[in-house]
Amino acid sequence: MKFLAPAAVIGLALIAAPLSAQAQVAAGALPNSFDNPARPAAAAPAAPAVPVVTTPANPQSEDTLRTIIAGAQAGSIDYSLMTDGLAERVRRQEAQLAPVIRGFGAVQAVDFVGSQNGADLFVITFANATTQWVIGFEGDKVAALLFRPAE
Repeated sequence: MKFLAPAAVIGLALIAAPLSAQAQVAAGALPNSFDNPARPAAAAPAAPAVPVVTTPANPQSEDTLRTIIAGAQAGSIDYSLMTDGLAERVRRQEAQLAPVIRGFGAVQAVDFVGSQNGADLFVITFANATTQWVIGFEGDKVAALLFRPAE
């Protein structure tokens, strides 16, 4: 019974305490949003505008890409357009790549998409496929050349 007496006294003290004292206790636990509404979060600063690139980083990109594709389709890639390292890698893969590129069919459209780190991205629509191509130069030679199906 001795344990119940202190608990009863504390409970009675809360019930008997003036309403303002209880409000202070409650206010400490839960904010009163009617008297002090939450302020809206500050607007995030606007992101800097990304410049729109409308021309390739290298003005030779589209013509060189068309030449390489035409060469692959005809079975005579012009390796003089490429750096030695790229030419070597393409030569090793030519037997697999040329039939794939021929299978795309005739080029119908070449659309520049953008540039990043000096490389240009194009979407090329063929008669049988739409692909994305990346071409990058080192001086006046193609140093990077990649393609994949368009997403």
